[in-house]
Parts: sequence; C-alpha cells; structure tokens
Amino acid sequence: MASLAGLWVLYQVLPMPMSDIAVYRAEGQAASAGGDLYGFTVTKWALPATYPPFAAVLFIPTTWLSLGTLKVVCVLVNAALLALLIQLSCKAAGLRKASFTAPALLATTALGLWLEPVFQTLVFGQVNLALTCLVLWDLSRPDGARFKGFATGIAAGIKLTPAIFGVYLLVTGRVKAAFTVLGGFLASALLGWLVLPDASIEYWTQRMFETGRVGKVWIVDNQSLQGLITRVLHQPEPGLLWAVPALLTAAAGLYTARRVYLRRGLDSWGVLCTAITALLVSPISWSHHWVWCVPLLVALAARTRRSPWRRALLAAVTLAFAARSMWIIPHTGDLDLHFAWWQQPFAAPYPLLGLALLAAVALWTRKPSGIPGAAAGRLPAPRAEQQLAGGARAL
Repeated sequence: MASLAGLWVLYQVLPMPMSDIAVYRAEGQAASAGGDLYGFTVTKWALPATYPPFAAVLFIPTTWLSLGTLKVVCVLVNAALLALLIQLSCKAAGLRKASFTAPALLATTALGLWLEPVFQTLVFGQVNLALTCLVLWDLSRPDGARFKGFATGIAAGIKLTPAIFGVYLLVTGRVKAAFTVLGGFLASALLGWLVLPDASIEYWTQRMFETGRVGKVWIVDNQSLQGLITRVLHQPEPGLLWAVPALLTAAAGLYTARRVYLRRGLDSWGVLCTAITALLVSPISWSHHWVWCVPLLVALAARTRRSPWRRALLAAVTLAFAARSMWIIPHTGDLDLHFAWWQQPFAAPYPLLGLALLAAVALWTRKPSGIPGAAAGRLPAPRAEQQLAGGARAL
C-alpha cells in the first residue's frame, strides 16, 4: 500500500499517460463495432493498433469501463500480476517456501514496482506482465503436462515475440510441446479471423511487416540490439549491419538456451536465455518489454547466502534495471543518434546486460555437469530444484 501510495503521489506531480491502454480500448471498440482496426490513431501521439486481431477481440471488455476507471484497474491488475510473476519465478528457481510467504511476496512486489521495466509497464498501461506470467506458468510445468505450450501459443497470438519459445522447445527435443505452441498460435489466429476476417487478412499480409508503425527504432526507448546498433553507428536504418548480428545472436542465444537445458538440466535458465534472445533480436524491444528482469533477479537471488560476490552480482543487475540510465542522458529530438561513445552504455543498458548474460551462461555450460539425467534435460524433481539454485549460484 505504501508503494502504491508513492505511485499515486508521483502521478499527482507527473501524470502517467497510460497511452497504450487507450490504444487497447480503441482496439476493443473497433473489434466490437466492426470498425477499421488498423486505420485509427488515438492519443496526442497518434498511436495506431499494432497487435494481431486476436488481441483486439480480447480487449473488448476494456470498452465496458471509462478510460479513467480503466487506468486505475490497469495499475491494480498489473501490481497483482507482478506478485504472481514473483511467485512463479520463485517456484521456477526452487524457492517454493519463499513463493508462499506473504511478507516476502508483498515486500518484493512493493519494491519490484519501481524496477524500470515494471514501472514503465504501469506508465504505459501495458500487457507485458500478463504475457510473461502466461509463458512462465506454461513452460514451468513438467514435460508431458497436458497442453503444455498452448498458453505460450496464445501469448504469441497476442504479441508475436513469444513464438520464439516454441523454437526453444523444438531445439531441446520437446517436439510435442513445440507443436502445441503452434496449435495455440493457430487457434488464436483462427479466432481472430472468424471475428475480424478483413482485419486478419490486412494484418497477416501487410501490417505485421510494418515495423516502422510501432515506432522509431533509434530512440533510447528501444532496448533491442537494433536500437543499440543504430545509436552506435548514428544511422537510423542500419540494414544488414543489424540483420547479420541479429541472426547470429538468435542462433547463439538459442544454442546457449539448449545447452543449459541439456547439460545442466536447468529448464528455467533455458527459458530465461530464450526470453533475453527474443528481446535482443526483436526489431523493437521497448524498455517495458524487459519485465523478464523479474524472474532473472529471482533466479540470481536463489543462492546468494554466504557469498559476497554473488550478492554483489545481484545488486549490480538490480541496479541496472532500476537506474533508468537511458532516461537520464539527454535524448530529446534526435540526440539519440548523436551520443558520444561514453554515453552509449548508458543509452543501452539492457541489450549490453543481455549479451553479457548469454556469454556468461555459454561459458558456464562449456562442459556437461556430469549428473545423470542432465544430458537429456531430465532430472528428478528435488535434484532439479537443487541444480536450478546451483545454476543461479554459479552464474
């Protein structure tokens, strides 16, 4: 309550625009009234719809509330989703006791609201926390669980980037779950087509390829590899200078995720590596897309006892996601394209941190663990939790 009160006080001084929730509401109105889903713009920034038609169908209930009420509900729901994400992250990291301890859960939720990606999710009224919870819950279930992967496919039907988790399941040998992801995605696309056939044809043949529709790739808001490269090269259109590194990063990231799963039996770290790979190679990853920092921090915190350097590592990563360095440096107008070399790390903390994490996991998994079952990614449940915590400790 104290943390939410702090948000309210801040809102009185500097009102949160929550522009994305206005876009979602407009999408719901277009879907319910049969309007032109990709022809409108809303807010003073003239923001268009960018999600698949299936998402617009899900946004129809947002039209039942006034915009002011919807903003309040959005903040409260996102706070609850943050608590759920922390609980899911604790379970995935083997901290099952902590995940059900109310004081710890409330305290970490109160503090987590001020992490920059989470805070920006509140500021814009985004759906990132909901999608992350959906994917993490789905992929944390045991292999062989009924319809494992379907919820991830639904998440991909709302926002395309979660589709990469289907590739992760495929390269780790879980073919059934990978095809279940595909099934969930196709089901969402089919539902969107049944409700909005014209908008579906327009989106899947035209709008999904218009990355410029989402926003400028070179502004500091974009914490993807492309955003980093455009600002370093001072070129708004890097072309192959981005495409080639992005392809190499995608291959290396998925290979690292596969190896940490097969050699260490750590599916949770495989999921984290896949999420970071998606954030890096996506043409645009706004800073609020990096809410995957929550399960990352929990995984790092899983085993920090009696180890000063581990606590220092956790503190450093936490600081990186709380410092808001990209907003501190001058970036009005087109200054983003004219940063000096020493400003570049401050303008792109998340992609640099993501690349460093993938490199650290790749180095750590150079050799198999030598534990029976790890080579196939299968460990008995108690041993798997110990190894998961050990993975956080080693990193």
